[in-house]
Amino acid sequence: MFNSLSGRVLVLTIVFVMMAEVLIFVPSVASFREDFFRGHLERAQIASLTLLANDMLDPALESELLTNAGVYNVVLHRDETRQLVLSSEIPAMVEHTFDLREASALTLIIDALARIANPDPEIIRVIGIPVREGGLAIEVTMSTTPLRAALIDYGLNILALSLVISIITAGLLFLAMRRLLLSPIQKLVRNMQAYAAAPDDARRIITPSTSARELRLAEEALHALQTDLTHSLKQRERLAQLGEAVAKISHDLRNILTSAQLFTDRIESSEDPTVRRLAPKLENSIRRAVTLCENTLSFGKAQEPAPNLSNFSLAELVNDVFEGERLANEGYALSYRAEMPDDLTISADNEQMFRVIANLVRNARQAIVASGTPGEIGVTAKAHDAGWTITVSDNGPGLPPKAQEHLFQPFQGNVRKGGAGLGLAIAQELVKGHGGELSLLSTGDEGTRFGVELPRPEAHFSK
Repeated sequence: MFNSLSGRVLVLTIVFVMMAEVLIFVPSVASFREDFFRGHLERAQIASLTLLANDMLDPALESELLTNAGVYNVVLHRDETRQLVLSSEIPAMVEHTFDLREASALTLIIDALARIANPDPEIIRVIGIPVREGGLAIEVTMSTTPLRAALIDYGLNILALSLVISIITAGLLFLAMRRLLLSPIQKLVRNMQAYAAAPDDARRIITPSTSARELRLAEEALHALQTDLTHSLKQRERLAQLGEAVAKISHDLRNILTSAQLFTDRIESSEDPTVRRLAPKLENSIRRAVTLCENTLSFGKAQEPAPNLSNFSLAELVNDVFEGERLANEGYALSYRAEMPDDLTISADNEQMFRVIANLVRNARQAIVASGTPGEIGVTAKAHDAGWTITVSDNGPGLPPKAQEHLFQPFQGNVRKGGAGLGLAIAQELVKGHGGELSLLSTGDEGTRFGVELPRPEAHFSK
């Protein structure tokens, strides 16, 4: 019970109500003690009035009056004189004197608690003001035994009443909290448990229904979290299925490309100048395609292999990319521009950087061709102390807002109809594998610019 939130609320409510009752109990006991004294003073005054009416009283009657008043003697202060009105034998010495005329609330509380704590019977003197102006003051001598018994009896009654009030209050509060707070929380927990058992089941996503503002915010946040997670799981499942299909296709495609690679030797023996010029490029393209298929089969569908670093001419790699793109759109008014030193050498994976530049240039070419207007694609590069900066730019129509929101996400950042949206995602993963960064520098009506930052190997591995 104490391990549950409802049980703890119930217990804490009882404890807090009892604490509040204690704050009420202490002054109540002090007030009861004061009323007890005043009651005895009033009865003693009434008994003394009998003697004042008749100067002589029978000793038996005097003893009965003192017994009814609950005192041993009565002293009246009248006309600035102190007069012993009623008296009997006092069994012991007077231990304390309590003057009710000037007692503060704190003094009354302390005296009441001290009397309850002290079980020893004592003889005390109590001084007060007579009722109905019956004199200047009245004092009585009495025993503390009846006072302590009355205080204890009163305290037990208050304790029992407080306990009943606490239990009833705690029960009502428990039912109210269970209805308004604990039940919605338990419902929230049950939904989380049900969703955790099958997070790919969209039917188990919570529907916010609580009217309480705080719990409503929690349900809405959980709804958004579960929706995103379910979407991500389905996306990952689709990626896994696609990866398996790609692996199968790569296996068969590698065999086909291997056979095609064998024919390039015969093509090189052709006397046609154009064929002889393009044969090495065809051979390089087939070799890259075979390598890509082998990497897909070797390293699976979820990640790219680690880069195999080597030093190579970036200008030659960019020219190879441009040659392939020109063949894809012969006759279209599209120009290519490379601005970099001919002797610029970078240290990276040649095959992976070819794929990065090729994906960026191909996306730019497809965007310009889709717009139906002439265009230009440029690749610039420069070296600096930390590494190399490569910029791929075009003067095409720019990226639409939807593509910018999911720019580097597979299957979501596609711009043209029928595109898979994989080019930028692949390029970013390959650049990150080099310890670099691929980013969108600008896009708009004047064109689009992507930047690639590649660190030098020593700079990357010293981080």
